[in-house]
Amino acid sequence: MNPQERVAELKKTLEYHIDRYYNQDSPEISDYEYDMLMQELKTLEKEHPELVTPDSPTQKVGGVAKRQAGVLVRHNVPMLSLQDVFSKEDVYHFVEEMQEQLNDPEFVVEYKIDGLSMSLRYENGSLVMAETRGDGINFGEDVTANAKVIGDVKTKLKSAPEYLEVRGEVYMKNEAFERVNERQELLGKKTFANPRNCAAGTLRQLDSAVTKERELSLFIFNIQQVRGMEFSTHTEGYEYLKKQGLTVIDDYKICKNADEVWEAICAIGENRGKLEYDIDGAVVKINRYADREQLGATSKVPRWAVAYKYPPEEKEAKLLDIELSVGRTGRITPTAVFEPVRLCGTSVSRATLHNQDFIDELDVGIGDTIVVYKSGEIIPKVKQVNKEKREAGWTKFVIPNVCPVCGAKTEREKDTADIKCTSPNCPAQLERHIMNFVGRDAMDIKGFGTVYIEELVRGGYIKDIADVYSLKEHREELIEKGIIGKEKNTDKLLDTIEKSKENDAYKLLTGFGIPNVGKAAAKNIMKHFKDIETLSHASIDELQDVNDIGEVSAECIRRFFLDEENRSVIARLKESGVNMSTEEAEVLESPISGKTVVVTGTLPTLGRKEAQELIEKYGGKAAGSVSKKTDYVLAGEAAGSKLTKANELGIPVLNEEEFKTLLGI
Repeated sequence: MNPQERVAELKKTLEYHIDRYYNQDSPEISDYEYDMLMQELKTLEKEHPELVTPDSPTQKVGGVAKRQAGVLVRHNVPMLSLQDVFSKEDVYHFVEEMQEQLNDPEFVVEYKIDGLSMSLRYENGSLVMAETRGDGINFGEDVTANAKVIGDVKTKLKSAPEYLEVRGEVYMKNEAFERVNERQELLGKKTFANPRNCAAGTLRQLDSAVTKERELSLFIFNIQQVRGMEFSTHTEGYEYLKKQGLTVIDDYKICKNADEVWEAICAIGENRGKLEYDIDGAVVKINRYADREQLGATSKVPRWAVAYKYPPEEKEAKLLDIELSVGRTGRITPTAVFEPVRLCGTSVSRATLHNQDFIDELDVGIGDTIVVYKSGEIIPKVKQVNKEKREAGWTKFVIPNVCPVCGAKTEREKDTADIKCTSPNCPAQLERHIMNFVGRDAMDIKGFGTVYIEELVRGGYIKDIADVYSLKEHREELIEKGIIGKEKNTDKLLDTIEKSKENDAYKLLTGFGIPNVGKAAAKNIMKHFKDIETLSHASIDELQDVNDIGEVSAECIRRFFLDEENRSVIARLKESGVNMSTEEAEVLESPISGKTVVVTGTLPTLGRKEAQELIEKYGGKAAGSVSKKTDYVLAGEAAGSKLTKANELGIPVLNEEEFKTLLGI
C-alpha cells in the first residue's frame, strides 16, 4: 500500500473511532490502539506534507457537538486537546524544547483524569453556564442543569472576579460506577462498559435527577479565562480555586527539569492502580501564564503542554477454574475464572479462552498465574501465563470429550477449532435456541424472558420451537405452578405468543437459527421465495440466486430443510397457525427508486428505522455505510464520519425536509 492509500485508510479509520468515542460514548478500541493509529498518520503526513488536508483528524479537535442534554453554545475559549507523547525520550524532548524557548521555565506534572471535559463560566461569582467540549473549537453542549447537581460543582463562589471560566474533567469514582451498574442489573438494563462511558452518557442525558443519583465528580485542571483578577502561575490559580471550594487535580508537582518531570510521571504511574478513580496518563504543563502566552497554540493543541500516555494496563491473577458453557449450536466455550483484579475502572474475574487451540497456545492449566488485560479497555482477555510461578503437579487443561450439560459425546468440527456437543436434545442448546426464536430479531415475543424459558424447558413444556405455540394447552398448570407468574402474567404472555403467529415469515426464518442466516439474510431470502414451503424445496443453485447468499449459507439452508426433525417442527408450526409467507410490500415509484440511500445522525421527526422503511417503500435501498455506490445521504444532527465521507465523495446530502420533498410527502 502506497503512502497516499495508507493515509486515506487511516483517516477513514480514525474518523470512525472518533465518532464512537466522542459522540456515541461507545469506543471499540483502546486509547492506546487509537493513539498508535494517530501517531502513524502524523508520521506519514510529516514525511509527505502534500497529503495533509484540512479535514484530516490530525488537523481537527475530536468530537462533534451534539444536541442532547441541552442546546449548542459557542465556546468563549476553545477547549483544545493535548499533544500525546509515549516515551521517556518524547518527554525529555518536550522539556528541553521548552527550556530553549523560555527563560528557566517551571513545569507542573499532574494526573490526566479519564472522563468528559467540561467548562464552567462564572459571572460575579454565580455559575451561569456549564458546557461540554463538543467540537473543541466552536460549539459545545449546554449541560448547566446537570452540572448543578454534581457535588464538586459550586454554583456560588466566595470571592470571585467579574468573570471566571474554568475547565475540568467530569468523572466517576469506581465505587459510584459499581453502584450504578448494580442498579442497572437489578432493573434489567444494559450495564456500562467503564466509568468514562457512564460519566459521559450521564452528563449528556436529559434528566438531572438521574445525574444526581449517579454521583458524578469533577476535577478542575485549568483556568481558561479571567477578568477582574490576575494569576501569575497555574499553581497559584489552583490555590485560589481551592479557597473557593472547587476541587482541583490531586497531588500535582512542580518540577524544574526533565529528570524531575520523568520522576513525577513514574510516581503517578506506580500509584494509578491505588486511586479511587481512573486516569489515562500524566499531563506536563508550563506553570507560568506569561510563558504560555508566549508559546501560544496550534489549531488543535496548546504548545505549552503534553499528555504522557502509559502503556495498556495488565495485571496478574491466579486462575481458579475453567468453566465450560454450551451455546445454541452446541459449541463449547471455555471461560477462565480468576481472582478478581481491577482493570480500566472495573473489577474483572472472567475472560473467554475461546477454544482448545487457544488453550494449547497459552499452555494454561488451573492454578496458573495468568496475565490479564482489557481489549479496547472493555473486554477482559488473557494475554499469557507466568510459567515462573507455576506450581508442582500442574497439568494443561483439556476440554473433555463429553458435554458438560447433558453428558453426550463431543466432537471437533471439521476445519474449525470448535468442539461441539453431538446431542440435538441437549438442554443448553435448546434453551438458547428458544431464546433466539422468541428474540427481537426473530418472533419478537416480548416478555418471554430467559428465566421463563429455562423453567419451561426444564419442566418439559418446551422440547422444540413448535412447543412455544402449544403452551396455551398447559395454561391452568402453568398458573397453578406459577412458572410464568399469576393468571394475569400468564395470559399476557400467551396472548403475545398468539399474536406473534401473524409475523412476517422472515421473522420465522430468522428464528429457525440456521447458521449464517440472520435477520437481513432472512429478509432477502423471503423476498425472493415468498413462502417457507417454496424455500424448503429450493436447490443450492436456486438459493445462491438470492442477493448476498453464497455457497456456504446455501448449504446450511438446504441441510436444515432436509432434516426430518426440522420438517416435522415446521409442519407443527403451520398446524398451529404460524404465518409461513411474506406479503409483498407496495413499492412506490419515486426519484430514489433503485437508488442507494444512507441514513446518519438524528433526524428531527423520523427515527432511523422509520426513515429506512420510507426509503424501501419508495423503491430505494437503505444501506448502512457510505461508498462510491451511494446515491444520497440523509443526514441529521451529529452525523459524524458518514457525512464527512459523503462530502469527500461529492454525494448529495439531504436533510429530513429535503428528503420528504424529494419523495413528495
